[in-house]
Formats: sequence, C-alpha cells, structure tokens
Amino acid sequence: MKVRYCPTPEAVPGSGRPDAAVVIDVLRATTTIGWALHNGATAVHVFADLDDLRKAAAAVPQERHLLAGERGGQALEGFHLGNSPVAVTPAVVEGKQLFLSTTNGTRALERVQAVSRVLTCSLNNLAAVAERLQALAMDHVWIVGSGWEGSYSLEDSLAAGALLHAMATVLDSDPHNHCGNDEMTAAAALWQTWRHNPEACLRLATHGQRLQRLGNHDADFRCCAGVNSLAVVPTQMRPGVLGLV
Repeated sequence: MKVRYCPTPEAVPGSGRPDAAVVIDVLRATTTIGWALHNGATAVHVFADLDDLRKAAAAVPQERHLLAGERGGQALEGFHLGNSPVAVTPAVVEGKQLFLSTTNGTRALERVQAVSRVLTCSLNNLAAVAERLQALAMDHVWIVGSGWEGSYSLEDSLAAGALLHAMATVLDSDPHNHCGNDEMTAAAALWQTWRHNPEACLRLATHGQRLQRLGNHDADFRCCAGVNSLAVVPTQMRPGVLGLV
C-alpha cells in the first residue's frame, strides 16, 4: 500500500485517481462527523457552499434535519449547531440528518467526492480507518488534509502521520515503506514527535490558537485529541453524503 499525503485540497493532483481518499480535518469537521454518526445521526451531508446546503436541507422535513457549520471557527447565524464534536450528542442528533458546511473540511470532501471510496478520519478513529483500508485491500491511498483556507495546518498533518503509523501497525510493516511522497514522510515524523501529547500539538497549531482566542474550547480540544476513542468509519455513500456501513 502506497500512501500520498496532500496537506490541502489545493494539493490534490489534478490527474490520476487513488483507490481511496481519506479526508482529515481534526479541528473540527471530521471529528464532528465521526461523533455525529456514532451518536445516531442517519447521515451527514457536506457542502462547501451555504446556498447549496440550504436548498438541499429544505427538501428534508424540518423535524428530521439539522443545519450545522462555521466560518472562521464561529457558528453560523441561524444554524442549529456550530462545528463542535461535543455538541452532537445523542439527544440532539439521533435520527436526524446533518447538513454541514465548514471553512475547510467540507471543501476538502468536495474536492475528492469523485473518488470511488471516500472515508473521513480524525485522531479519534485512526485504528478503525486503518483496519477498514486493510480489509478493502487498497493499493493506492490519498490522505487529504483540509488545511486552513489553502494553507498548511499542523493538526491535520499530525493526524495524517498518525494514520500512516496505524496502517503500518495493521500491516505489521515499517511506516516508511508506505510513504508515497515527502509530505507523507514529514507527517509520519511529526506524529513521532507529538504522539504522547497530541492535545499540546493541537493547541500549538495556528487554528488551535485561533479557537482559543474565540472562547473556551477546552472540551473540543480534549475530544479532538482523543486517540482511538471512536470505532466508526464515516464513509461516502453517494457524492457529498456520509454515513456508516
């Protein structure tokens, strides 16, 4: 298995197609998606564009959908939820469809939605995603970080490196044997540096600092840093719609 890391949606190659794409947005979209599905949401619909989101949500009865999202880390006015993994509790999301738009994560998902298999990963479900990729016998995998408005993000690269190590553990091999580009090798080294204290890395990252300036997000940081706290693998069911299989 060869794994290429694209730190931002803009870094995704314009040609070629992997067997699978794994999208990461640790702070906080893919963490939120994982917890929403774990806690009983029936689907998460993802949108880069807010007008598209509102039109799609309008086709679902009000009692069966929730609007969720943020821009710049702040919840969107008029939406039921922001982009917090600790807010998507069973009492809130069970039996509901989430219509989600975020600054970076949903844009990354849109960039690779034509890939035949699309999964989402966070620090919470590393082992589950690694085991799913091994079970599917994927030869060529892209890990796609969401970044921040087109620029590199430390926390997504941390999780990309963590996923590579989890995959190598499942395959009982050296992580470096699976690196498909220098970006992947660098991400693997980043995880080795911070694996004993991932929350500190999340807080050091520029987006982590941005969230701290916006308010008290301690619960979000703890949740987002929780390695293997989830066993779900959010999977694209059809373009732009994630669920569990």
